[in-house]
Amino acid sequence: MPGPARMVAQRASRYGIPLEIPAPIPYSCLFMRALLIVLDSVGCGHAPDAAEYHDTGANTLGHIFEHCPALSLPHLFSLGLSKILTSDVFDPRPGKTRAGFGRMRPKSSGKDSTTGHWEIAGVVLDEPFATFDSFPEALIESITAETGVSFIGNMPRSGTLILEELGPRHLETGELILYTSADSVLQIAAHEDVMPARQLQALCRVVRRHADAWRIGRVIARPFRGKPGAFERTQDRHDFSITPPRTVLNVLADSGLYVQSVGKVGDLFAGSGITHFCPTGSNAEGMEAIEALWPHLEEGLLFANLVDFDTLYGHRRDVRGYAEALARFDHWLGKFLPLIEPDDLVILTADHGNDPAFRGTDHTREEVPLLVLHQGAAAPLGTRKTFADIGASLLDFFGIPEEWPTGTSFLRSPRREPQRPASGESGETTPATPTETAT
Repeated sequence: MPGPARMVAQRASRYGIPLEIPAPIPYSCLFMRALLIVLDSVGCGHAPDAAEYHDTGANTLGHIFEHCPALSLPHLFSLGLSKILTSDVFDPRPGKTRAGFGRMRPKSSGKDSTTGHWEIAGVVLDEPFATFDSFPEALIESITAETGVSFIGNMPRSGTLILEELGPRHLETGELILYTSADSVLQIAAHEDVMPARQLQALCRVVRRHADAWRIGRVIARPFRGKPGAFERTQDRHDFSITPPRTVLNVLADSGLYVQSVGKVGDLFAGSGITHFCPTGSNAEGMEAIEALWPHLEEGLLFANLVDFDTLYGHRRDVRGYAEALARFDHWLGKFLPLIEPDDLVILTADHGNDPAFRGTDHTREEVPLLVLHQGAAAPLGTRKTFADIGASLLDFFGIPEEWPTGTSFLRSPRREPQRPASGESGETTPATPTETAT
């Protein structure tokens, strides 16, 4: 078994997930395969409703380039990222771009990973998940009654700051650290010497049941190690999402297609609609997993999330670190692009923003890039009204006739629909002036 494939199998077995990697399949024997990569938090400018989230002026990619003008992303730019950054997503002249290029506006209420990924899979939330400055005593008491565990904290904090503040007390008393953020997350941190990662994850599965009644989007296990003043979070984080309604992923799986998750995707959907899982702990592991799994995908979807942009650099407001992570992804992408065949469908996008140059430490309400490789089409895709256009496009690509209530396939746009709708015309793509999308 080659190195990357062995890594994927080891990561899966670590979580008790069986995974067998067969021999690579000659492309002539393949049917239809799609790859969807979510670059977690890589937004491209504030959304029209950003003021409602106090995010006017946020621009993850724009501010990174502003602070790091030497940043070079030649492979992403070759696909059309430069046009996306300048809001030039309706110009029918593709220039030297190799892919379809556009932007997508969030339609769901909320700006967290669960909301963004669910919308990508065709579920638009009219009501955001519940958020708390501190969790209700009734919830905490019900968890303690079942588990016997007691907590300290119960406040909104960044993950690194709360370890500095409460880590020493946690080591002394054994009480677990409970905290949240501006997102709908209930996070529990425990030093691996106090509670091993597997035990913490088992606890969080119980907490997930209690959190359902309060409509909390995710329960997150946050193991850490080290000594006071030098605590560090491990890569054994695990997300326990509320179970989604039926998504496009369920449609694909129910149709007999292979739906392989990489990274935290499987967690965000609570396993619903996923046929195969591959947890990863970093961007590097995620990229290795994609590279290992892609040649073996017979027919179906490989759905990956690369999380470091968000967790290591966005929330920590590390502009330079974010830029360097983008450069590493771009370098990997350059090596991966030759593995993509003309009939494949490959989509690069994001789930929300997390501007490392913006105030605070939370996600930002932004539009996200849309880059689409399929049959050599290098056409403008405009500014899409919803992330759900990706889900509709996956159904279109696999020829599944089910009528989905949200989203419009962009696979039809370059060839069978007008590239720029007339003023006042209805539809899922929206013509935009530069002032609508530039920030």
